[in-house]
Amino acid sequence: MNNKKDITIYDIAKKMDISSATVSRALNNNTAISAETRKKIHETAKELGYRHNSFAKNLRNQKSNTIGVLIHELVSSFTTSVLGGIEKVTTEAGYDLIIAHSSEQMSNEIKNANNLFHKRVDGVIASLAFDTDDLSHFEPFNAKNIPLIFFDRVEENIENTKVVIDNYKCGYVATKHLIDQGSKRIAIVTGTQQRNVYSQRFKGYRDALFDNNMALNENYVIIDELSANSGADVANLIRKLKPMPDAVFVTNDLTAAFFIKELKKHVIRIPEDIAVVGFNNDAISKIIEPELTTIEYPGFLMGEVAATQLISHLQGKSDVKQLSTIIINSELIIRESSLKSGKK
Repeated sequence: MNNKKDITIYDIAKKMDISSATVSRALNNNTAISAETRKKIHETAKELGYRHNSFAKNLRNQKSNTIGVLIHELVSSFTTSVLGGIEKVTTEAGYDLIIAHSSEQMSNEIKNANNLFHKRVDGVIASLAFDTDDLSHFEPFNAKNIPLIFFDRVEENIENTKVVIDNYKCGYVATKHLIDQGSKRIAIVTGTQQRNVYSQRFKGYRDALFDNNMALNENYVIIDELSANSGADVANLIRKLKPMPDAVFVTNDLTAAFFIKELKKHVIRIPEDIAVVGFNNDAISKIIEPELTTIEYPGFLMGEVAATQLISHLQGKSDVKQLSTIIINSELIIRESSLKSGKK
């Protein structure tokens, strides 16, 4: 079957040897059709790649001039800045956005992906949820040659274009900075190793220790959900470790800020007792006292690059399936929270 041809209710009816009226009623969940028949029709529709037409049924050019953006959460300044970069490029190109967020749950991500597919978006820009371990819900886009670009949270072994920073290098640089400040017992607080961003940051941390003849202490490796609430919990865990770490690399600024706040309640000095490096350069990194050393995460540029690649593909100027990984430059921003030796 030609993947570029839109599947209609008549194709489903022919496949199942039933009337198109029955198919139409079932797809609209009309209870006049038995639950069993409705289920079979929905399964056949999915198998054939049928999409509900949420826009004008007679859209001649088969374009909606709409881009779907699927993000993992809405509360961080990073995602806000990414959306700003995407919006700048898509608006200039005459495209509207449909924004959906998974709230860090694969189940929501699947529903959102299906919704964007049936909304007939012309392309998708996506960042994966915390627990996503299967990308089959994105296959309908590939099957229909709908361009799909991933950013930040990506699955590395896929053909689709990916826009990321060098998380490994950032993890290495952050840890090396703490070593250069004289820290000997460096802990890391990071997210699930299932996600590329956190696994690569951990590998950078691990290799920086190895290259400087420092052993990896498993007690100093803390896998966390990286929320505001968890910052205090992690602080109370770390301050009870024997011996207590003298430096911590927290791979999220919001968590790092609450981590510092909780340590200070227990009269633990930052950076004298524990030096801290965060990640993202969120606004909170300049509000917390002392100001937080962190990794710059250029969200606006990442959004611009992802959207530019997608629009270029839609305009026939490039093929996103022929590209691999686009790496956005990032750097360490040194502030007071890590300066044990007073040297930058």
